[in-house]
Amino acid sequence: MAKKIVVLNGSPRKNGNTSELVKVFIEGAQSAGNIVTEFFLDGMDIHGCKGCFGGHSSQECPCVQKDDMVKIYPAVKECDVVVLATPLYYWNMSGQIRTAIDRLFALEESDGNLLRGHGRASALLMAAEGSSFEDVLTYYDHLIEHLRWKNLGHILAGGNGHVGDIQGKPEIRQAYELGKSIQ
Repeated sequence: MAKKIVVLNGSPRKNGNTSELVKVFIEGAQSAGNIVTEFFLDGMDIHGCKGCFGGHSSQECPCVQKDDMVKIYPAVKECDVVVLATPLYYWNMSGQIRTAIDRLFALEESDGNLLRGHGRASALLMAAEGSSFEDVLTYYDHLIEHLRWKNLGHILAGGNGHVGDIQGKPEIRQAYELGKSIQ
């Protein structure tokens, strides 16, 4: 049975190394019959969380802010897998993806937790100039543990200083295989 996969692409570049990981991951996932929806976060109008605790998880737009998160909430509510894709910025995820992750909190608020558990799984795709992924992996592991999602793994591609540097690297094939393995 096909899985519904949501990819939150936190890269600022549509043709960057992180986006290339996303592209081949999606190809692998679709080759296994899965349905994939990608959100290119840099092209969306998403505001930072206000910490107001005013959300209502069961509403169509569970957050008090009305921006492009309204496109992401229903997809996440209905999906089986959430893939977080991001370049490594200062030992963490990009601001684009961190903002979207923070805003997903609205699905945990008020009238029912629609984010935690529910049999969901997650994977992490990252490209970076360097290779110090330890801090971001700690954050990711804590996040996945909090959300009670199954960790499907991560592809961490270091040594990519320029657009296109990831081409021909083993992480490209690994991203494809990770996508294909979701069934």
